[in-house]
Amino acid sequence: MTELSEKILSSYQARKTKKQKTAFIEFMRSEIPSLRVEEGGFLKSRNLVVGDVKRARVVLGAHYDTCAVLPFPNLITPKNFPFLIFYGILIALPFIALMVGTELLLNYLTDNFYFAYYTALLVFFVSYFGVFMLGFPNKHTVNDNTSGVITLCEMMEICREQGIHDVAFVFFDNEEMGLIGSSYFRKLHKSEMKDTLLINFDCVSDGDHMLFVLNKPASERYEKAFAEAFVSSEKKTVHLEKAQNTYYPSDQKGFPISVAVSAMKKARVLGLYLDRIHTKKDTVMDETNLAYICDGTTRLLTKLSENIP
Repeated sequence: MTELSEKILSSYQARKTKKQKTAFIEFMRSEIPSLRVEEGGFLKSRNLVVGDVKRARVVLGAHYDTCAVLPFPNLITPKNFPFLIFYGILIALPFIALMVGTELLLNYLTDNFYFAYYTALLVFFVSYFGVFMLGFPNKHTVNDNTSGVITLCEMMEICREQGIHDVAFVFFDNEEMGLIGSSYFRKLHKSEMKDTLLINFDCVSDGDHMLFVLNKPASERYEKAFAEAFVSSEKKTVHLEKAQNTYYPSDQKGFPISVAVSAMKKARVLGLYLDRIHTKKDTVMDETNLAYICDGTTRLLTKLSENIP
């Protein structure tokens, strides 16, 4: 890894609060003088942009904001929809129990049905969103998404060294709050992104199964190029999947031509899965993943620069 990547990994993993984000932004500005901050939209997102989006053929993206620490992982199974539903219900059960308990207690203490009912609903939403979005910052965010941030930093250095100019980089804010930063970027650069490929790196350092989720336009135009640039090896297995039948909720959503990149594990029952994120166990940085992704992305950018589809 470059010195910049090493510094981010050692000193800037927590990027949840405004103060933490500001410290990271100031550090990045000191390291990358050409970096621009595009601030605005809901929650005043601060996206960090390097390069000319208007002239770029490809935009490489990753969210830099991080999450609250949770007692359970945000387990994602992109090809196993029944388990996704089951796990979502399982996580919601404690909050539902708290809501029901609150209503039963208030019904015992008062005869006001509406007060008890709406207070219980309020308790549910406040506790649910409080835990997921307003909790204590996770200090361990290696995979989600320090790995994506570092991938962009590594690719910036590679592009500089190899003279690849038709690419821009964006570090999205507020992904954890509901893809808010990328939504603002998409609105701000609507005309530029209409015919530009976005590749979004999210959770790429923990797992040997490399998942690429292509939306329909990206699949039609670039699937062959991705298949040639990213080839399965002895240690890494490539999965090229269509967004229509794959669940991966990240910043690529909503862009006209987009690809999500993530590292997965695989089990017989679950299929592909992503674990450990949003917990204190998110500490795995497999540098062979970074090397594999950066090498493949470099091959892809070179092919596209040569107008080879």
